Amino acid sequence: VFNFDNLLRYLNKEGYEGGFTRSELDKIFESIKQNFSGWAHSFAPYAISANDPAAVAEFECSLLRMKPEVALSVAKTVFLSDLRCVLPRVRVPASTIIQTRKDPIVPVNVSFYMQKELGSLSKVIILETEGHFPQLTAYRSLLQALKDSLSLN
Repeated sequence: VFNFDNLLRYLNKEGYEGGFTRSELDKIFESIKQNFSGWAHSFAPYAISANDPAAVAEFECSLLRMKPEVALSVAKTVFLSDLRCVLPRVRVPASTIIQTRKDPIVPVNVSFYMQKELGSLSKVIILETEGHFPQLTAYRSLLQALKDSLSLN
C-alpha cells in the first residue's frame, strides 16, 4: 500500500518544482471521482496544449477508454509516485531526456534535475513545441530528436 502523503515526484517541495501543489492534485483526483468524463474533456486540451483538435480528441478518447476508478488509481500513481531516489543508481552508458519547451504537466527544470541526478552521462533535448505529448503534436520533431540521440556521430 502506497502512502501517497510522502511521495513527491510531480508534487512541489521546497527546492524542487514538480509542477503541482498537493491541493491542485487533490482537485484533479476529486474531479476524476466526481465527473470523470468532464475531467477527461477538460484535461485533454490542457495536456496537449496545442491547437491540434485531432490530438486532443485522440488523447481524450484514450482517457475515456479507462474505467473511472482505474483512471483515478493511475492518476494517483503517476502524480504521486517518487522515483527520484533511483536516479543516481541508473547505470547506462548514456541517456537522453526529451522535453517540450512548454509542458503544462512537467516543468522544464525537472529534465535538468534528472540530468544532474542521473548516475550516468545524459543530455537534455528541448523540443521547440508545447504540450505533454509531442508524440501526438510534434512527432516530426520528436523523431528527429530520437534520431539525433541514437546516431553515433
